[in-house]
Amino acid sequence: MEKLDLLAVALGLAALAGINLYLTVFATGLAIHFHWVTLAPAYQSLAVLGHPAIITIAGILYFLEFFADKIPWIDSAWDAVHTVIRPIGGALLAIQVLGHPSPAFTVIVALLAGGTSLVAHTAKAATRLTSNTSPEPFSNIGLSLGEDAAVLGGLALMHFNPLLALLILLLGIIAFFYFAPRILRAMKAKIWLALKKLNGPADLATPVKLPLALPARLASVFAREDVLGETIAWAAPCISGRGRRIPPNLFGALVATNEEPRKIIFVARKSGRPFARTIDLEGSMAAHEPRFLSENLVIFPAVGRGPKYLFVFPRSDAGLVEQIVQYLREREPALHEQTTAL
Repeated sequence: MEKLDLLAVALGLAALAGINLYLTVFATGLAIHFHWVTLAPAYQSLAVLGHPAIITIAGILYFLEFFADKIPWIDSAWDAVHTVIRPIGGALLAIQVLGHPSPAFTVIVALLAGGTSLVAHTAKAATRLTSNTSPEPFSNIGLSLGEDAAVLGGLALMHFNPLLALLILLLGIIAFFYFAPRILRAMKAKIWLALKKLNGPADLATPVKLPLALPARLASVFAREDVLGETIAWAAPCISGRGRRIPPNLFGALVATNEEPRKIIFVARKSGRPFARTIDLEGSMAAHEPRFLSENLVIFPAVGRGPKYLFVFPRSDAGLVEQIVQYLREREPALHEQTTAL
C-alpha cells in the first residue's frame, strides 16, 4: 500500500506539473518549508523542495506565468515553450518522490510521469487555443484561475487521500485518450487559422472566384476530379464546424455539383479514407458570420427546426464565403427570399 501511495503522489505531482509546473513546485515548497504539512518518512526526499532557493526561483517563474497565462495568445505561446519543460519537470518531480529506487524502476516512473505531464499539458494547451478564438480576455483569466485552483486542490487531495487522487487521474487520462482525436484536430485547426490570419491579405473584401476543382490533397483521396460521379461546379476548402453526421474540425471542402444545384457536399479525409456528406438546401438559409480567427458559413432552417451546419474558412477567404452565400441564394429561392425579408 505504501508503494502505491508513493506512485500516486509521484504521478499526481507529474499531472499537476503538466498544468502549472511552477505553482506545483512553489506551493509544495512553501508547505514543506513552513511545516504546513509533515512529511512522512517515505516522502523525506521531497524535503529539498522546501529549500529557499528553489522556492524563490519557482515563485518568480510562477509570477511570470501568472500574468502570461491570462493574455490571449501569449498563453498559447507560453504553452508552446513549455511543451518540453513541463513533462521533464513532471518526470523529475516523480523521481524525487521515489528517492533512489533501482535504475530500471527510475526509468519506468520517469516515462510514466513524463507521459502523464504531457497529457495534462496537451489538454491545457488545447483548451487555451479554443478560448483564444474569442478576442476577449475574460475566458483566459477564468481558465487560468481555474487551473491554479485545480493545482492547489490536487495538492491538498494528494496529501489527504493519494489513492483517490490517483483514481481521478486515471479517469482523466482515459477521458483524454477518448477525446484525443477531437482535441488534436481542434488544435490543428486553430493553429492553421491563426497562421492564415497572420499571413493573409489586409483587404478581406478582395473579389475572388470559386475554385473549380477539389484541392490536390482531396483529389488524390477521391481518385478523380468528380465527386460521387457528379461534375463539380465549385469546390471551396474549409474546416467542418458542426453539423448532422459531420465530425468537427475535419479539413475538407464544400462542393457544389452541376447535377444537384440545390445540394452541396462536404468531402474530407477521415482516418485516411474518403468522407462525404450531402446537405440538402431546400428550405434553408445561408449566412456569412465573420469571427476573430475565421469567416464562417452558416446554413440553418428558414423556419422551424432542422439540421444546422457550420463551415469554417480562414479570415483571408471572406470574399470566397460571400461568393458561396450568393451562389446558394441563387440556387435555392427560399434562401434569397428569406434573407431579403430580413
